[in-house]
Amino acid sequence: MARFIFKLESILSIKEKLETQAKVEFGIEMARLREEEEKLEAMRLRKEEFQRRLTGAVQNQLNIRQIKDLEDAVENVKYNMRLQRVVIREQEARVELAREKMNEAMKERKTYERLKEKAFEEFLKELDKAERKEVDELVSFRYQNAVESED
Repeated sequence: MARFIFKLESILSIKEKLETQAKVEFGIEMARLREEEEKLEAMRLRKEEFQRRLTGAVQNQLNIRQIKDLEDAVENVKYNMRLQRVVIREQEARVELAREKMNEAMKERKTYERLKEKAFEEFLKELDKAERKEVDELVSFRYQNAVESED
């Protein structure tokens, strides 16, 4: 029996590997994004702690140096939070780029899989056609032998 061979199997295999690689890259970028978001959250908590301490320092005895240090700490954390938001936006852009790359790899793989399916369907049609031709020839041969033996 004939064996199905897809001429573009090597390309399909490469496309599958590229898709897997793109998925891994996307996962790494998503992990980095979560990490950057966690850093921002830690900064937010630090800012809240400094603000709480600042409020306590203002309400208690007036220690101008401590109040100034806490105000500076709050402003410093706010500045770092703004910088971290920029980092997060940049990371989101990298995640989106990785997502687009992954989607493109998936589309290419699916295209080659569809080509493979169509080639396989065509192979089955050709195989069926060859089998019918063989059966027709066998029937014709038997019929001709039967007619000749009657004569």
